[in-house]
Amino acid sequence: METYREKVYRLMRATNRCVGVYTKIAKEKGVKENTLLLMDILSDGKQHSQKQICEDWMIPRTTLNTIIGECVKEDIIILLPQNQSKEKLIALTEKGEIFAEEITQSMNVAVQKAMKKISGESGTDFIDAYAQYVEYLQQECKNI
Repeated sequence: METYREKVYRLMRATNRCVGVYTKIAKEKGVKENTLLLMDILSDGKQHSQKQICEDWMIPRTTLNTIIGECVKEDIIILLPQNQSKEKLIALTEKGEIFAEEITQSMNVAVQKAMKKISGESGTDFIDAYAQYVEYLQQECKNI
């Protein structure tokens, strides 16, 4: 029978391998890992605040600032004023939409196929369970 530590290590290995897949995709596409992530986030067609992206995706603010600066310079994203706030919203430009599609399309096809397979085999309850595990872990780490 697996101990809790063995289970956690198995979970963390799987998580790190998943991150490694995204790292490999970014490298193959010639972009930084967090640039790939930002393009994927923004390709939902919505505007996002930098603060929300940092909180939701655990990207350090300085890292995101650097990526945003590079993308603004290349006319890939635009910063839009937000009502009653100095925080700006981030959105893809027309050029950015094309760029995001180019670097995320094959990744999203692979993700969709993998999710379809796991959904058919095991369902998707594991996603909620994993998200809850991470919430518990964050709470417990606050007490360290």
